[in-house]
Amino acid sequence: MTEVSEYYLSRKLEEIRWMNATGEKVINLGIGSPDMPPSEETIKVLSRSALNPAHHGYQSYKGIPELREAISLWNQRTYKTTLNPETEILPLMGSKEGIMHISMAFLNPDDEVLVPNPGYPTYTSVSKLLGAKVRPYDLLPASPQAIDMEKLKKEDLSKVKLMWINFPHMPTGRRADETLLAALVELAKEKGFLLCHDNPYSLILNDYPLSIFNVEGAGEVAIELNSFSKSHNMAGWRLGWVAGMESYIKTILTVKSNFDSGMFLPIQHAAIQALQNDDDWHRQQNQEYIQRQVVARQLLDLLGCTYTTDQAGMFVWAKAPGHIKNVEEFVNEILQKAKVFISPGQIFGSNGEGYVRVSLCSSRDLLMEAYQRIETYVKTHTPQL
Repeated sequence: MTEVSEYYLSRKLEEIRWMNATGEKVINLGIGSPDMPPSEETIKVLSRSALNPAHHGYQSYKGIPELREAISLWNQRTYKTTLNPETEILPLMGSKEGIMHISMAFLNPDDEVLVPNPGYPTYTSVSKLLGAKVRPYDLLPASPQAIDMEKLKKEDLSKVKLMWINFPHMPTGRRADETLLAALVELAKEKGFLLCHDNPYSLILNDYPLSIFNVEGAGEVAIELNSFSKSHNMAGWRLGWVAGMESYIKTILTVKSNFDSGMFLPIQHAAIQALQNDDDWHRQQNQEYIQRQVVARQLLDLLGCTYTTDQAGMFVWAKAPGHIKNVEEFVNEILQKAKVFISPGQIFGSNGEGYVRVSLCSSRDLLMEAYQRIETYVKTHTPQL
């Protein structure tokens, strides 16, 4: 416990709640909690199922067969991959739960874990909670190659048991291609570790979704997490899954079955429906994100930040202006004086120093109001932090 602290955004959300309680009306652009609803039919299925008195008991740790079958068909449609619904898919109460279960299943104290820098903080915190040693690897911001594979190949990775990868990447929005994924699979085979692809953003502002299983032979050394939170606007429902070879899934299930008593059946029924959302539903969602992205970039322009325009996912990752020496203080000043919260990049790792992240999970009207507040702020303040 001494190795970790409360999640930064958890602390910041509490601060924002206190500010809002005093009437300050903060606009929170710091977290990726989708504000749009699931499809209408998804909610109807949940309601109908919940009205059945027989649907409120304990459920299987593996989820109902119909849900695993729906996940398998979704993967086939989305990624053109084939997964056995009986043996290669394990539904989860959110993919964040999966990060813990996977880590507990495969890590012993002092094992090493390769974690992207910058990257999702939970990879690091969970590894530390289990007594494993975190080995950050660099995400290259200005290189066509997202990861320096040659550098990794030359390192002593004999103690590495897991490598976390995440494309489209959070927070930078970097995409992967099959060449990079194939190189990572080859590295995992050569060095003898498990490759864990966390893949919740593949349908958000991303025209070519990829799975690690698009790489031939990946199933021998890789597993993949996915989530309903981002792609289907079901973050609070806590729904996801892990996919992989039968022996990997059995090992993870050994851990998971000691932590819960199965997922609420009406939620599983609704998940099956959500996986049937058509292309037009996803297209409309992405069109909304595109329009929000325009406003978010304009907001960042006001602050003098710079960014690439080829990012996937539901954030804009941007470099703070050069004269800003302390980005966390810069972000705090914007919060206090403009009543707008954006995330400082260093919470995602040392390579996030000097960057900020803006979420697209607020309406265009709210983003425009944030823009106007920041426009007023920059006219009256010259931050030298």
